[in-house]
Amino acid sequence: MQKTIRLPFPAADPFILCAADGRYYLYCTSEDGSGFPIYTSEDLQFWERCGTALGKETSRWGVGCFWAPECYEIDGIYYLFYSADWKVNPTGALENFRIGVARASTPSGPFTDISDHPIFDPGYPIIDANVFAEDGRYYLYYSRCCYEHKVDGLEESWIYGVELAPDFSGVKGEPVLLLRPEQEWEGRSAAATGRRWNEGSYLMRHEGRYYMTYSGNFFAGPDYAVGYATSAHPLGPYAKAEENPILERSRHVTGTGHSCMFRTTDGTLMICYHGRTRATGRDRIAFITPAHFTPDGKLIVETE
Repeated sequence: MQKTIRLPFPAADPFILCAADGRYYLYCTSEDGSGFPIYTSEDLQFWERCGTALGKETSRWGVGCFWAPECYEIDGIYYLFYSADWKVNPTGALENFRIGVARASTPSGPFTDISDHPIFDPGYPIIDANVFAEDGRYYLYYSRCCYEHKVDGLEESWIYGVELAPDFSGVKGEPVLLLRPEQEWEGRSAAATGRRWNEGSYLMRHEGRYYMTYSGNFFAGPDYAVGYATSAHPLGPYAKAEENPILERSRHVTGTGHSCMFRTTDGTLMICYHGRTRATGRDRIAFITPAHFTPDGKLIVETE
C-alpha cells in the first residue's frame, strides 16, 4: 500500500492536476495570500517550482487575499478558478471576496483573467471555487463566508452550487444551498471563534453517486477536518456521512483540511490536503494520501 507523501514546502489549499503532458501540477495559496505558486512533478515525490499562476500584480479584478486555486484542462486550455478580494467595494466590506477564472495555454501559465470582474456577484463574500463537469454542463461550488451571516448567535459558512455558463462568463439560475454546519464535529472551534464552517468543497462521481468532500472548523486551528456528503444529483440534496470526519488531527499533524481528490497515472485514488506539524509551525504544508471506496460506498482515507 502506498504511504502518505509529505511535501517539503508550504502549500495551503492544495490542488493537483494530472495534465495531458503526463506530469502533475500543484496549485496552492501562498502564506501571504499574494498569488498562486505552481509546482510540478513526475512522480508526486519530487517537486520543483515552475512559476506563479496569478496574483495581485496580474489579476484584472482582484486586489488581495488570493486563495484556493483550482486548475482544469478543457479542450487543451487550462482554466484557473480562484477567489480574491474584489476591488469593487462600495460599502467598504471587510470581506469582499468573489470568484473569478483565468486561462492559459499550458498548465504552468502564464494565466490571464477572462474578464475584468468576477464570474458573478451573489451579494455576499464567497471563496473556495470547485468545478465539476458532466455531459457538457459545468457546475460551480463555493463557500459563502461567515462574514455577517449569523445563525443562532454564531456566524456560519455554507456551501452552495450553481450551474456555470459554458464559457464561464456567468451562472445559470440561482445558487442552491447544499451543505451547512450540522454535525457535532463541525462546531469544535465555535466557542473560541464565534463561527462554524463548511467550506473547501470538492466533488467527484463514483458508481453513479456524487461525493462532496468538505472542511469544517477554523482553518487556522488544530481541529480543521474533512467530511463528505453524497447525492444522486450534482446540485443535491446531499446527505452527510455518519462516519464524518474521515480526516482529522493526529499526534503529528493538525489542521488537516481543504482537500481535493485525484487519480494517479496508474489509476490510484488519492486525496491531497494541507496540515501543520510542530516543525512547520503556522505554515501549512501539503500531504498526499491514498483513499478508496468500500463495497458499500463509504469513502475511506488511508491515514497511517
